[in-house]
Amino acid sequence: MAIMSARVFRQITSSKEAATTLWNRGFAAGPSKAKKGKKGGAGADAPKTSTLTKEIKSTTVVGANILKDGSDPKVLPDSEYPDWLWHLTDKRLPLSELRRKDIEALPYEQLKRFVKLDNRSRIKENNTLKAKN
Repeated sequence: MAIMSARVFRQITSSKEAATTLWNRGFAAGPSKAKKGKKGGAGADAPKTSTLTKEIKSTTVVGANILKDGSDPKVLPDSEYPDWLWHLTDKRLPLSELRRKDIEALPYEQLKRFVKLDNRSRIKENNTLKAKN
């Protein structure tokens, strides 16, 4: 019994676990909870079917409602959304590509981003040099 207690105490990682371990008696393990349902567990792995129709999925933004009494917003035509929205997923050049380009020819937004990324990389380099010394 003492050897078993020593093994349990080695596995304890937090004080909450220690408190529950000290005050709980150990019994034999019951049936495994992992084997619920039919043999083979095929019922748990099957994909859940959606109760929403295709029409509802294509006309509303499902899951975007944040209010208790509200409803999901409707999808609007593309002309109703602002222009900047369509550029959110555009790929921006990484710092290595920006360094290769002529700084004088960069547009203001790319120049601003270049300065920010360059400062960030210099700070990281300085921090690694200071950490090694």
